[in-house]
Amino acid sequence: MTTTTGVRLTPAVEVPEAFVEDYVGVYKHLHAHPELSAQEHRTAEYIESHLAGLGIDSFRCGGTGVVGILRNGDGPVIGFRADTDGLPIAERTGLDYASEATGTLPDGSTAPVMHGCGHDTHIAAALALASLLKERSELWGGTLVLIFQPGEETAYGARAMVDDGLWDRAPKPEVVLAQHVMPMSHGKLLIRGGHMASLADSWKITVHGEQAHGSQPEKSIDPIVAASAMVLRLQTIVSRELPPSTPAVVTVGTFHAGLKENIIPDSAEFSVNVRTPDEDTRTKVLAAIRRIVSAEAAASAAPEPTIVELNSFPRCYNDPASADRVIDAFAADFGTDALIDAPLGMGSEDAGWLSDAIGVPGVFWAFGAFDPELFEDGAAPAGNHSPHFAPDARAAVVGGTGAALSGVLAYLGRN
Repeated sequence: MTTTTGVRLTPAVEVPEAFVEDYVGVYKHLHAHPELSAQEHRTAEYIESHLAGLGIDSFRCGGTGVVGILRNGDGPVIGFRADTDGLPIAERTGLDYASEATGTLPDGSTAPVMHGCGHDTHIAAALALASLLKERSELWGGTLVLIFQPGEETAYGARAMVDDGLWDRAPKPEVVLAQHVMPMSHGKLLIRGGHMASLADSWKITVHGEQAHGSQPEKSIDPIVAASAMVLRLQTIVSRELPPSTPAVVTVGTFHAGLKENIIPDSAEFSVNVRTPDEDTRTKVLAAIRRIVSAEAAASAAPEPTIVELNSFPRCYNDPASADRVIDAFAADFGTDALIDAPLGMGSEDAGWLSDAIGVPGVFWAFGAFDPELFEDGAAPAGNHSPHFAPDARAAVVGGTGAALSGVLAYLGRN
């Protein structure tokens, strides 16, 4: 990775050590100052300031989203997305640049905030990519639309940017690229044609009942009993209504009811998170949830429950021909041993909205930023959304920027 004169991002592109150190500093700053979804105000200002310092024009889109336009003569137009939001997690990495930030949750409460999914690495790599392409105009030709997207964790940001006129205000690309850091060794890349992530839906379900004294259950309609029956019955959807070969998950993540042990409350509330591989399975599973919730309420003589959609993630689908183009670039730059193929995971991602909204291909890949020694003897570092998630700062910058550069130059490169 390092030579006597600098650092190789790809075999053809070397940067000075000082360049890497500068963007390690950018990464550490971003890691120490995370913000929750749709609250990325300081992050957006930081990105805007950095782009302005590079001489790159930008505009706000989707609230706290930032779009930079980098032009270099004639050539294709492509988009490159980096998401920017953190998570409500109390960091436990022990890093000297660990986050001590807090944010406000939708219910008004205060929560610790951490870049527990690595979006700080995505921003740093995208800014380093912008700096490199601005300085090395001989490498490429065309237009790069840099999309710094808020609210990925809540499936808010990509759709918000599209609804705010992203593709009316920015040049329309022929492809939208995106990447994500994962708990893999530095130098490893995960990409394939077809689905790269699962569709995801989250609902809040309120079960209505009739309040009564705990000693007089006959005067109540007990929403806790009804909701509990729903929770148990929901677990049969995947095991009894889908083929065993179909990957899907139905998870009840929260359950709240009552204020006192001797009062049967008038309502119970739970939230459900659903992961499905395709639109047909999504439709079937969501319809089954509605059917079960309604039927269990009727069985308890309870009113029809109230269902509120919290978020919905689109498909994250790699157009096969476009994915092959990027795969070929990765293989040429990093070798076929760097490429990992793995089964469909149950994680979700909203980058697909950016490409699907205008009917162009999308290509999404994952890169590793962890010391390979952490994977010896079958071990692995903490994964995304863990309070211990800690990519190596240098590997994140070198690996993330190198992968981004290789993918972008697959479309914009001059030879």
